[in-house]
Amino acid sequence: MYQQPLQPVGGSLALSAACAALPLLTLFVLLGVVRTRAWVAAFGALSVAVVLAWGLWRMPLPQTLLAAAQGATFALFPLAWTFGTAIWIHRLTVHTGHFDTLRQGFARISDDRRVQAMVIAFCFGSLLEALAGQGTPVAVTTVMLLALGFTPLRAAAVALVGNTVPAAFGPLGLPITTLAGVTGLPATELGMMAGRQVPVIAVVVPLVVLAAADGRRGVRELWRPALACGGAFAVAQFVTANWLTAALADITAAFAGMGVLLLVVRRKVVRRTAVVPVGGGPPEPDAPEPAGSRWRAYAPYLTIVVVFAVSQVPVVKRLLDAGTLAVSWPGLHVVTASGDPSPLTTFRFAWLAAPGSLLLVAGLITVALLRVAPREAVGLYGRTLFELRWAVLTVVGLLALSFTMNAAGQVATLGVWMAGAGGLFAVLAPVLGWLGVALTGSDTSSNSLFGALQVAAAQRAGLDPVLLAAANASGGTLGKMISLQNLTIAAAAVGLTGREGDLFRRMFGPSVLLLALMCVLVGLQATPVLSWMVP
Repeated sequence: MYQQPLQPVGGSLALSAACAALPLLTLFVLLGVVRTRAWVAAFGALSVAVVLAWGLWRMPLPQTLLAAAQGATFALFPLAWTFGTAIWIHRLTVHTGHFDTLRQGFARISDDRRVQAMVIAFCFGSLLEALAGQGTPVAVTTVMLLALGFTPLRAAAVALVGNTVPAAFGPLGLPITTLAGVTGLPATELGMMAGRQVPVIAVVVPLVVLAAADGRRGVRELWRPALACGGAFAVAQFVTANWLTAALADITAAFAGMGVLLLVVRRKVVRRTAVVPVGGGPPEPDAPEPAGSRWRAYAPYLTIVVVFAVSQVPVVKRLLDAGTLAVSWPGLHVVTASGDPSPLTTFRFAWLAAPGSLLLVAGLITVALLRVAPREAVGLYGRTLFELRWAVLTVVGLLALSFTMNAAGQVATLGVWMAGAGGLFAVLAPVLGWLGVALTGSDTSSNSLFGALQVAAAQRAGLDPVLLAAANASGGTLGKMISLQNLTIAAAAVGLTGREGDLFRRMFGPSVLLLALMCVLVGLQATPVLSWMVP
């Protein structure tokens, strides 16, 4: 049995935290400064984490390697299974020629690609996050933006920005229910508190989408529709999380944001992108649509929404969950610093309920609707996985890194050190969630890692535990832009495998800026200035 030490280096928490940060520092330096390929950065950081776990944290080497193997398995199922299948569905539409029809359909919404970017990346992406998560929104919206005429780098950047604020409540409130489970706090209050933090940032996210799509010009020309979209999204998210349920917050917000955006742009003449091209060359004239092809173009994406919506019907959900197998990872025996069994040793195989499995169902329906021969569909799936091999390898290395750092106690050491800031920790609480998501790619995982720590720190500092626990989820949403998992999925979807470092450098500034706004908000909510916002 291995018990995680909190300060293994010279009995000093600060020195131990500095050592615990080395794998993350290695990851960011290799990716953002040295500009290595993403899989090299992931495995380089993993090597540092393994050496530290064995040499300083005194975790037995076999258990260290077992933790890494568990993370690698999780990377393959459900993560690679999810984004690989999502990209396959898109390629079915490209293979059959229906994606050109879909592009023409979005042009009817608005002939301005920047408006289309807000509709797809922010609104439609939020709907996908609400239903699926695990990289599905980035995989789907990135390729949709690419087909609309954005350059690969811009398409990936826009999709990454759009997949931020929905993460606090999606899929279907799972991050909040997970946070409630690890902290013992009421899920209703946590959802209400997150619903009084995330919407404040949601107001400005469409502006950041515009900046990613067209720089300052996009913001200058379309700031009113963007604020209208963000405002409607924020109000719907706030109302739903506070008076209905957090599970539906992203769904109602996505439809509200899209509805108001379309209402505003239809009442206002927006400059055509034929005059002002965005993110690519001048648009080519659209060919006439084949008869009856329009509904088939939308069918794959509507099918995804319907399949995931049906999967949440209570009877169906129970049947799907019945196929979930929870096992203790063989040979991995870990307890936390307090002596409690670590939940990290349990692995869940959700064969039926996994997003990748549901996407496969949607894909098979798509094959039938688009009249693709089974042999062609299977061949296309194989080619898709082969083309994603480096992306899959990157995610394997990244999740092996995450599981190793968590099992050894390196993440706990970092968290406890940050919690020592006392009353100032209210300002730092979102940073912890941000780091958790940047490392794991999941707000749910970040909440499971740091939720209990946030509550313990709040109690020691005399702060409201609901405030800080929710701040972990809220701050985590802003780490989605720089999560290597999401960066890898976005790059792979548009053929930029190997350029994840370029994306990271592009997204780091906006991510930190939005995080700073969240830190200021949470810090003020811990004072009499905004304490009235705490339920």
